[in-house]
Amino acid sequence: MNLKFLKYISAFISVVVILISMTAGGFWVFFTPVYAFMLIPALELFMEGSEENYTKTEEEVAKKDIKFDILVWLILPLQYIMMYVFLTHVGDTKLPLWERGGLILAFGISCGVFGINVAHELGHRSTWYEQLMSKALLLSSLYMHFFIEHNRGHHKNVSTDEDPASSRRGETLYAFWFRSVTTSWTDAWKLESDRLAKTNTAWYSLKNEMLIYQVIQVTFLALITVFFGWKVMLAFIVAATIGFLLLETVNYIEHYGLRRKMVDGEYYEKVMPVHSWNSNHPIGRLMLFELTRHSDHHYMASRKFQVLRHFDQSPQMPTGYPGMMVLSLFPPLWFKVMHAHIDKYKASAEGAALA
Repeated sequence: MNLKFLKYISAFISVVVILISMTAGGFWVFFTPVYAFMLIPALELFMEGSEENYTKTEEEVAKKDIKFDILVWLILPLQYIMMYVFLTHVGDTKLPLWERGGLILAFGISCGVFGINVAHELGHRSTWYEQLMSKALLLSSLYMHFFIEHNRGHHKNVSTDEDPASSRRGETLYAFWFRSVTTSWTDAWKLESDRLAKTNTAWYSLKNEMLIYQVIQVTFLALITVFFGWKVMLAFIVAATIGFLLLETVNYIEHYGLRRKMVDGEYYEKVMPVHSWNSNHPIGRLMLFELTRHSDHHYMASRKFQVLRHFDQSPQMPTGYPGMMVLSLFPPLWFKVMHAHIDKYKASAEGAALA
């Protein structure tokens, strides 16, 4: 079997780690954050990763290979299995508070790494069933509006101040969280209202996807309350919040300090590989289904994860996504590292094109 396919099976190690965290008991509840944000960043400090791309022929074969699709499709049932395990364990009144906190953290990481990340991949697909899978995964993090704002807002406005999900130079992660979470939600309402206005459809119509998403999410929380109790429902909300804050942390590191130029004072230049930070660090690439090759994703959003390319001209992160996410939690260190990288990149021939 093709090694280039088999390597992605390693992403499911995280599923095993999360399930161990939620079922083994005791201090094992912290196995997931230690694995994701200590072990992997430590390993990637000593790894550079491969800049290799598929040949044209290999790319055409990989794009049509359904095995790659099945890998991401499997995440949907696995995410809901992990959710069920979480819901049945976190409500155990015999567990000490710190252990329940560990369970919440483990499932929250699952929401970010699998729920939203794979929803992002499937949300760019053109088939109705893959888009439905995307929305179902987003439901597990109570972040269904991402389907609208990311595809119709972020990809249009990326690396400009009009995009809530593009962080600005000098902006802390914590300020970004507040701005991106709130503005992405309100922007999704606006995008949907604008779409409906073109056909003279009222905002309260059942054709309003944002309205439907809110009803689905509230109903989902009500069902959790009925079957598991209100305390479990609150624990689920906290875990979902951790999930979407992980997403927003990824958003923060992906475009930090990179800006597209305004052309003739009227419109922004085309999105190019220079407008997104890229990482070829191997573990993060596999763990996140190539999300880290973000420069190509924004250059051509329809490309499936397995054929995303490295560009020599794109700015490269100093380490992988897990390590960069940890670094972003400490603003002074983040600014020191990233501002030096931005200035160095802008001084290069490739970075000279940035605003």
